[in-house]
Amino acid sequence: MTQPHSSGTPSSGPELDSDRPPLTRREAREREAREREARERGAQEENPESESDLEGSFWSALGDDRTAGDREAASSGGRRSPERGETNAWSSLDYSTDARAPRPRKRRRWLVVTIVAVVILGLLGGAGAYVWSAFQPEVRKLLALNEPNDYTGSGTSPVDITIHDGDSGSDIASTLAKDGVVKTSDAFYTLLLHTKPDPVFQPGVYKVKKQMSAKAALAALQDPKNKLQRTLTIVEGDTEASILPALAKTTGLPLADLQAAAKPADFGLPAQALNLDGFLFPATYTFDPGVDAKTVIKTLVDRSFQALDADGVPADKRYNTVILASIVQKEAGSVADMGKVARVFQNRLDQGMDLQSDATVAYGAGVKTVFTTDAQRADASNPYNTYVHQGLPVGPISNPGDDAIKAALNPTPGPWLYFVAVNLKTGETVFSETEQQHEQAVQQLQDWCNASPANDAYCK
Repeated sequence: MTQPHSSGTPSSGPELDSDRPPLTRREAREREAREREARERGAQEENPESESDLEGSFWSALGDDRTAGDREAASSGGRRSPERGETNAWSSLDYSTDARAPRPRKRRRWLVVTIVAVVILGLLGGAGAYVWSAFQPEVRKLLALNEPNDYTGSGTSPVDITIHDGDSGSDIASTLAKDGVVKTSDAFYTLLLHTKPDPVFQPGVYKVKKQMSAKAALAALQDPKNKLQRTLTIVEGDTEASILPALAKTTGLPLADLQAAAKPADFGLPAQALNLDGFLFPATYTFDPGVDAKTVIKTLVDRSFQALDADGVPADKRYNTVILASIVQKEAGSVADMGKVARVFQNRLDQGMDLQSDATVAYGAGVKTVFTTDAQRADASNPYNTYVHQGLPVGPISNPGDDAIKAALNPTPGPWLYFVAVNLKTGETVFSETEQQHEQAVQQLQDWCNASPANDAYCK
């Protein structure tokens, strides 16, 4: 028979369940719930895949966090009587439970969400990397991540660029970018739009540099010193035979190209014109590098037509006026005497006399002398010989300037039929009405030529 212990004395052996007081119904339910949860945890550790099977899908993982009992309670109006051995959310408010028990379902759901988010971000990152690699130039431009669109500084190596007549600001910007002067046409054109007053560009060839800033390029094109110019001055009285070689030297064009292009009919000259003489107007011309032969010649001829129109020469009298003016240009000793010289020739034409110009004979004979020989003056095969052929010669013998043209149009009134220069150095000229007076003036010239070797040099 077991003896009871005295009060305050520990038991000598384990306390038997039979000696414990019986559990209340509430305590029994709580104990049963704890044991069930322990069994569930053990099952999950033995079979980890079972949880994912129960979850079903990503959307079930994100679903309502309530238990089946909670959902059932919600469907029945929010209240439900617990079954025997079942706990509910309200029990923890009154009675202590095992707080150390883990909540694996909630943690696993957050793990699923995290993994899915990482996968999505990875896919987005991969797609972004592909787009960047495939469309990098366009993307960089779209995002304004490109390098600056303009160079800095005054440039590197020299380069020539051409501005054509009629080029717009955008045309010039494109030319500069194409030739490597500026980095982009946008940089230069934008600068033009913001520059006041608006820049004015002269057609021509300019020496600039590669890799200039837009500002430096604009300044270079506005500086006349950077414009490449090939200039030639044609003096009054020059002939095609001397003008074409001078043009070739100035422009760098082959003389043969200029000679081949010198076809009177191609430039609107009269059908009877044998060459371009009379229509290569004396002036100063500037040619751009790269100009072609026909353009060079057309420039001179157009200038001649401009002068004739400005002087009021009628189209039907143009050719004869130029012929007479070309003779006056060669024969007159000074501009002041041109009107009188024109009057002498006009009086002789009016009276049916031969012009008897040594200048026309020399031109036809291909010589450059003041005096002609008896044989040259007698040569009828020379169509420019005005000693044997009456009237004007077959064409101009030089290229006259404005003064000679005006003199041919409006000769100085007077009765003179002869003239001769008595001082070839100063151009002093004697005008005579009779042949006897003229012979005396010719003797005066001969005396001047014989006065010294220096004077004689003018008389060759």
